[in-house]
Amino acid sequence: MQLHHVEYGRRHGGTPIVFLGSIASHTDMWLNQLDVLSHEHHVIALDHRGHGLSQDPEVEPFTTGIDDLVDDILTTLDELGVEDFRVVGLSLGGVLAQYLAATSERVESAAFLCTAAYFGGEDKWRPRSELTRAEDMDPMLDGVLGLWVTDGFQANYPATTDFYRRMILSTRGVGYASCADALAQWDFRERLGEITCPVLTLAGEQDASTPPSALETIAAGVGGEVTSVVVSPGAHVPTIEAAEQVNDALVEFFSRY
Repeated sequence: MQLHHVEYGRRHGGTPIVFLGSIASHTDMWLNQLDVLSHEHHVIALDHRGHGLSQDPEVEPFTTGIDDLVDDILTTLDELGVEDFRVVGLSLGGVLAQYLAATSERVESAAFLCTAAYFGGEDKWRPRSELTRAEDMDPMLDGVLGLWVTDGFQANYPATTDFYRRMILSTRGVGYASCADALAQWDFRERLGEITCPVLTLAGEQDASTPPSALETIAAGVGGEVTSVVVSPGAHVPTIEAAEQVNDALVEFFSRY
């Protein structure tokens, strides 16, 4: 499946940087980062299947796996004429970035943001898949938004919070469910050593979903050189709440790798 994408910056400014977002997000999750990184780099952000402006996946009994989501990414990059690339992935996007970094020789370096080598398995994700297939995103809204940003941010930035509330609700139930199916199968803890490219891990100090300890596990397990950063205040999507800290970490990392 070819995915919707946006791209900015210097097309001949070196190896492109590909941004892969959280479940229930679309490319606007990366606006702050795309603005800053596009000054010196060619940046590309993708919508997962059933998210944003990407096509919906097939309906039941089709079940999406991690390899299907990765195939979507590589198919899209092939269509864009991108061979080698650097990758930034957050949450689900970080899962896909881990898999790509381990299995594709096309990845030169990788930034794993607020993600994990194991996301809780079947018991956590199958009920969410069933719920969103049946009722779309309404039952998930408050829980997802509460993970993305802190209560303090929601109180201080109501308009921005509403923008991300609408982003979550724009995700089709079948799109969320297909990605939840993939996360239900994810356990990369024994394969982290296959990642040998330079890696940045970035955690949000207030992230209840993938706390700093989850990123420490990744950093300890990968086989390549690692830079680790913790930002605060920052919940599960610190690209919103700690945008400047995230940008500084990415700019510094990609200036070296």
